[in-house]
Amino acid sequence: MLNYLWAAMMLIGVIWGAINGRMEDVTNGAFDSAKDAVSLCITMLGVMSLWTGLMEIASSCGIMKSLTQKIRPLIHFLFPSIPPNHPAQESISINCIANFLGLGWAATPAGIKAMKELSELEESRRNLHSPLANPPHTASKEMCTFLILNISSLQLIPVNLIAYRSQYGSVNPASIVGPSIIATAISTLVCIIFCKIMDRNQPTIT
Repeated sequence: MLNYLWAAMMLIGVIWGAINGRMEDVTNGAFDSAKDAVSLCITMLGVMSLWTGLMEIASSCGIMKSLTQKIRPLIHFLFPSIPPNHPAQESISINCIANFLGLGWAATPAGIKAMKELSELEESRRNLHSPLANPPHTASKEMCTFLILNISSLQLIPVNLIAYRSQYGSVNPASIVGPSIIATAISTLVCIIFCKIMDRNQPTIT
């Protein structure tokens, strides 16, 4: 769907430029945008390499494992239906920590793994005819909660935004940190309240 939208917008731009006799501006804009895109990709590649490298070092040193253990009570509060010591808990914890640090690239693999493990958990419930099981091809409440939590994404350091602002000439790229913390804290709080309200009448595993 997005491919069609992008194609339509580009086609409308070219047609509009041709009608108004501004094809030269359209051509120059295309070349300038292509140059900016390549420059931005190089900048973001450096940022991504730095922070994902730090994540790997933290994992090798046991820091990530320690942090995962510390936030386990919070994960249990958010996902009470996930059995204790289920692999999904660790993947969700790593994803949340990476998002909290603004490392969206590092959070993605853990998020995909968590979704896969939650899907396998749901499948096992169906096989056991558990009352928590949903119909086939239906997302479980844990999967929905995890998705919403990712969308709200509390961030301490918005690495992406800082890199974008730096790339486009912001005088103080890091000035976004304070407003970002406030905005994402509010969105995450709303996410938690919403999920708990939706889950309050749902059965849970004890």
